Amino acid sequence: MTAVFTRALKVATFVAALSVAPLAASAEMHRVAFQVNDNDPQRMNLVLNNVNNLISAYAEMGDEVEVQIVAYGPGLNMLRADTSPVAARIAAMSLEHQNVSFQACNNTIQGIQRRTGEEVTLLPEATIVPAGVVHLVHLQEQGWSYIRP
Repeated sequence: MTAVFTRALKVATFVAALSVAPLAASAEMHRVAFQVNDNDPQRMNLVLNNVNNLISAYAEMGDEVEVQIVAYGPGLNMLRADTSPVAARIAAMSLEHQNVSFQACNNTIQGIQRRTGEEVTLLPEATIVPAGVVHLVHLQEQGWSYIRP
């Protein structure tokens, strides 16, 4: 009788595992790119708020999300060590969310350096991409969603 019970328990466990597996496998990965091209602290904060809300919403659904914030033109001030009005929030978000990255446009950096003759220093969380607009297009071509708040 115990052999029959053990076998039935194994079958029930296997069936239960099969029924749970599709739920775990159904978690989706979302990839979202946010554009920042305005030197407006309110818009920068709006982007950061949107990112936090997006991450929370997908977490509640059991989904994952990867976010890139791409700053170029006047929006580069968001990622500059000497001008960012949101530097503390960016530092905190980088520690809290490993799935959020900050991209700085090298074309904009080079233009500022040519005009001012001074080196542009970025926040440590920023990564340089060759061209912000081209980077956004490349992400969209790879299926990323594009947001311009």
